[in-house]
Amino acid sequence: MRPGVQVRVAVPEDLDGLVDLCLQARAEAAVGAQLCSNDADRLRHQLGTLLAAPGGRALVGLLDGDVAGLLLARVVGPSPFTEDVSLHVEALFVRPRDRRRGLGHALLSGALGIADETGATQVFAVPLPGSRGVQRFLARLGFAPAAAHRVVSTEALQRRLASDPVGAGVARRGSGRGLEDLIARRRQVRSATVSGPVDLRGLPEQLAAARAQAEATALAEGTRADGTAGQEPRRSSISMHVRRAVASRRDVESSTTIS
Repeated sequence: MRPGVQVRVAVPEDLDGLVDLCLQARAEAAVGAQLCSNDADRLRHQLGTLLAAPGGRALVGLLDGDVAGLLLARVVGPSPFTEDVSLHVEALFVRPRDRRRGLGHALLSGALGIADETGATQVFAVPLPGSRGVQRFLARLGFAPAAAHRVVSTEALQRRLASDPVGAGVARRGSGRGLEDLIARRRQVRSATVSGPVDLRGLPEQLAAARAQAEATALAEGTRADGTAGQEPRRSSISMHVRRAVASRRDVESSTTIS
C-alpha cells in the first residue's frame, strides 16, 4: 500500500463522506439516475441501513486522512441450497482527482480481507453503470463476466403472470414433444427414400408388395418412344411408392439399408 493510502471499515461518522462520494459518482456517470438518489438525506439513510444490516459491509479509502474512495459490499450465503459463501461488491468508486494512486487496489485488498474473514470463496463485482474505467480495472484484476443471473422488472413479471394461466406451460411442453415426434417420423420417412438398389431383408411385407407394384407401374409408365424402358421414371416411381408405404407404417421400425 502506498504512503498516505489507508482502508478501513466505515463507521457512522463516515456517513457524510460516503454520501458525498455517492453524489460525485452520480454526477460523473452519464446514467447517474440509475446509480443512486440525488437526495443526500435518503442516501444517508440507505448507507446507514447497509452498515447495520447482517452481511452488509462498507469500506472507506483514505488518502492523507481524507475520505477519497468507497467500497460497498454484501456477504451472501450460505443458504438452504448451497453452502458456498460469496462477497458481492455493489459499488467501487474513487473520486477522480485521487485516481491512479493505488486506492482502488487497496479497497479490493480490503474486500479480500472480508472474504477471508467470512469464508467467501468468490468475489462478485458490479461496475457502476457507465463506468468503463472501473470495468477495465476489474478486468485487469481477473474479474470475468458471470451470466448465471436472470432479471425481470416487477411490472413485466406481473403482466406475464397475469397472461400465463396455470398449466399453460405444461401444455406447451407437451405440444413441443409432439412436434419433436412428428419431425422424427418425417426424418424416418426421408431416410427410406432410395436412389439406388435397396436391401429389402427385414422390411414389412407391405413394403415388399409396394416395391413389386412400383416396378410393374414403372415398367408400364417409363417406356420411351423407341421401346426402351426409362430408368429415371422407374426409380422415381419406386421411391414414391416406398415413401407412401413407410408413411403408412411409421410406428414400425424399418431396417432399410441405403446404398
